[in-house]
Amino acid sequence: MTLPYPKKKDPQKRTVVPTLPPAMRSRAALGLSVAAAEGRFALQHCGECGAVQYPPRDACHACLSHDLSWKDTKPYGKLLAETRIHASPDPYFRERLPWRMGSVQLKAGPVVLAHLVGVGRGDRVRVDLRLDRAGQGVMVALPEHRSDDMEDDPVLRAMGTHPKHRRVLISDATHPVTRPLIDALFAAGAAHVFAGVPEMWRRPHGLSALDGLENVSLLPLDVTDPQSLKEAASEIGGKVDILINTARHIRPGGVLGHDTTAARDEMEVNALGLMRLAQAFGPGMAGRTADGVNSAAAFVTILSAHALSPDPAYGAFNASQAAARSVAQTLRAEFAPSGLRMACVYTGPTEDEWHQPLPPPKVAPKALARAVVDGLQQGLEDIFCGDVARDLADRWRSDPGLLEREITGGGA
Repeated sequence: MTLPYPKKKDPQKRTVVPTLPPAMRSRAALGLSVAAAEGRFALQHCGECGAVQYPPRDACHACLSHDLSWKDTKPYGKLLAETRIHASPDPYFRERLPWRMGSVQLKAGPVVLAHLVGVGRGDRVRVDLRLDRAGQGVMVALPEHRSDDMEDDPVLRAMGTHPKHRRVLISDATHPVTRPLIDALFAAGAAHVFAGVPEMWRRPHGLSALDGLENVSLLPLDVTDPQSLKEAASEIGGKVDILINTARHIRPGGVLGHDTTAARDEMEVNALGLMRLAQAFGPGMAGRTADGVNSAAAFVTILSAHALSPDPAYGAFNASQAAARSVAQTLRAEFAPSGLRMACVYTGPTEDEWHQPLPPPKVAPKALARAVVDGLQQGLEDIFCGDVARDLADRWRSDPGLLEREITGGGA
């Protein structure tokens, strides 16, 4: 069933207070949430006997070894049994009954409990790890071959941040990613795009590509100017369902020889700008996460992958990115009670004037736009765009200290 376009909201009706599914998890079970945030299907594997674990635990169910590590696992299996829940004491599920659940025998071994979408008993299924509205990893059993409208299902729509029928604010229209991002958002079904323009009076470079686009509105917005943000939020704050922060200030150079004025500008735009955006638009978005089809869903910021471990050649810029990452993680905790998703898109060096001296691979604007929209469609929290970003993330997870030595000491 195709998702209908939402009716105009009645301003006289009281806004629905958002409810969340149960959020309590054991420390072991949080590994499911980490994998779901990145769009991976991972389970614990025993280092002693190789047994795959479910549910997550502190000791192997087969040999009682504590040597358990999370590994990507094949997500295919068969639906053994299903049930339809008609009564629940939990407010979140009570609002959405009936709700289908089932047990799936994975080819990897375990039998897992999963939400069901478009499948029945005996079907071959693919199990996805998704983040629910509480930000916790849950399993969803889906057909192996999916239709174009699969994400319209109420279960996936409630869990995800798909841009279909939603209105999106892009904070800086002068960023090279803006035009391909607009195209990708409309291809995914977005209803309207607002694009912020700093110093709109002087018509910055790049705006000509946006002239005459249908369902695109330009408005003055400068993340370094609190008054500009206040005026923009008062005009469109109640209409923004997804916010994508593209504002960025970058200058090459380390710390010892870097102009502190440029470093201050990087902090003002990249870290403090994110804070100001969240302060201006975040509360309103957090209050609209239960508005139905076009409820507020996600707050997205684009970061350098070197926010994880800095490149000395861009030391001050990477410091601002690390600060912005810390701001985003704090916002994730503050948005959690409302169900508003805080997503970070980590990218390698991009194709722009400030990364000209660097060799490929570099991230093209279209590739970055595709990563942002794909992440929204899957409801991810941590998105890694480009070979450099994915490699840095893998090495950082494995050993952050070793990665630092490799970057600063010239290691391969």
